[in-house]
Amino acid sequence: MRIILALLCSLTMLSAIAQSKDSITTSKESKLTYKPLIIPALLMGGGFALLHTTVNDNLQPKLRNILGTSFHTKADSFLQYEAVLQIYGGRYLGFTPKNDLLHQTINIVIANAIMGTAIEMMKHEYKVERPDFSDQYSFPSGHTGMAFTNATLLFYEYKDANLWYASSGFLFASATGFLRIANNKHRTSDVLEGAGIGMAVGTLVSYWSPFKSFTFAKNKAHALVYPQMGNSYGIGLLIQN
Repeated sequence: MRIILALLCSLTMLSAIAQSKDSITTSKESKLTYKPLIIPALLMGGGFALLHTTVNDNLQPKLRNILGTSFHTKADSFLQYEAVLQIYGGRYLGFTPKNDLLHQTINIVIANAIMGTAIEMMKHEYKVERPDFSDQYSFPSGHTGMAFTNATLLFYEYKDANLWYASSGFLFASATGFLRIANNKHRTSDVLEGAGIGMAVGTLVSYWSPFKSFTFAKNKAHALVYPQMGNSYGIGLLIQN
């Protein structure tokens, strides 16, 4: 029953988006079907299936041994934002994006807000202790959720312009998830769940494209999302007219 409740919590906002009129079609070419949500659903299902199992516990030392049990890096805190840089930078590499800067920013902000809310709800519902015993908010992985949310936005932003560039964000997102395990901050179940939630949110927001008709100062506004790093990590928003 707790698994069902947590799954409902993680998908409440996604379902609201999927059921809205604008989330299904913006044109005949952008109709949302179930197919893009198969992989996210499998990842989330895998995360729940592994939770509190001996398989999950046994995978932890095996995966950590790839880089060594004493391995530690802060690269995962940077890699989770990598796809955001690619979303903004693709146009300067000669690739035509789906949206302008303003609407790219709107999609990034809304997608990450939904993903973050869903994951925080689940963290406080489950209260799973981290492998390093630092706190009880291990499940799901927020870093992985953010990485896959932005990688999915990147994919739908540039898939028609350059499929290789559009897909490259998933390599960095996967690296983020693996490094969370290598740093002993998360188990495989946490990473799979975070990745699934991130991909689901990124897919729905890309198809929904919230505030698509919104303009600011006759489209002369420039909006950017940028990573904030220091004592804590987060995302900043800059809108300039």
